[in-house]
Amino acid sequence: MKSILKPDLILRRCCAVLLLLVLPGTASALKSDKDQPVYVEADGVDIDDRSGISIYKGNVVLTQGSIVIKADKVTVTQKANQTDHIEAVGNPVTFKQDTEGEKGAIKGRSKKTEYSANSEIIYMTGDAVLNQGKDTFKSDKITYDRARAVVKAGASAKGKERVRVTIGGKK
Repeated sequence: MKSILKPDLILRRCCAVLLLLVLPGTASALKSDKDQPVYVEADGVDIDDRSGISIYKGNVVLTQGSIVIKADKVTVTQKANQTDHIEAVGNPVTFKQDTEGEKGAIKGRSKKTEYSANSEIIYMTGDAVLNQGKDTFKSDKITYDRARAVVKAGASAKGKERVRVTIGGKK
């Protein structure tokens, strides 16, 4: 059976491979962050001990090691008396984390940010933007694996919008 590839499909695949080869590597996040306690400040909080759910509202600032998340509302779910899942929503939610090496901090913003406190993956949805140094990723959905310094955006992150990447340039 003969396979026929359309020229535009070949061009798109070649561009994708080229983009992966020329993108500078993202520096990995501080490995010690996930082992740090989670601190939350907010204007108000509703805590339900039975369900293990705490909802923080108004100017919420969540920190875990070098991670700083600012949002309008943060929901923290606990299991076995430990923080399990964190969901932040806002307009926008901002995210910052220091990294190993000289690339500088990872910064992001989106309408919703989620991660498990013991995981290394952060999920950003809704007008998501992730920056490090002079490099920028934009899409409706971005997944950032902090430990492996891997960014997935757009269709690779199960998003619906195209990815817009800016490499280098002046700040």
